[in-house]
Amino acid sequence: MPPQNTQQEELNATLTKLRNDLDDLSGAFYKNNFSGNQTFNKDCIFQTRLRVPVYSSAPSVAEIGDIIAVSGKLYICTTAGTVSSPAVFTLVGTQS
Repeated sequence: MPPQNTQQEELNATLTKLRNDLDDLSGAFYKNNFSGNQTFNKDCIFQTRLRVPVYSSAPSVAEIGDIIAVSGKLYICTTAGTVSSPAVFTLVGTQS
């Protein structure tokens, strides 16, 4: 009977390790503590410049989130537009 005991102990050890790994993974998930290619809801600091295209007037074709500058003011696209239905751009913040 010793071979069965050894096999049972190995199975119990494997099961315990799997349970511990699952607990660790669950903890990382709920703490938003993953590493790798994932989306995080955390603040980011950019060490670069953002170049915004400058237009004389707002373009009619754009996607939601497109950022432009018109006459020195910053605008963001809030409604996507096509040739037949122009995009809607909204002034960002309070600008003078």
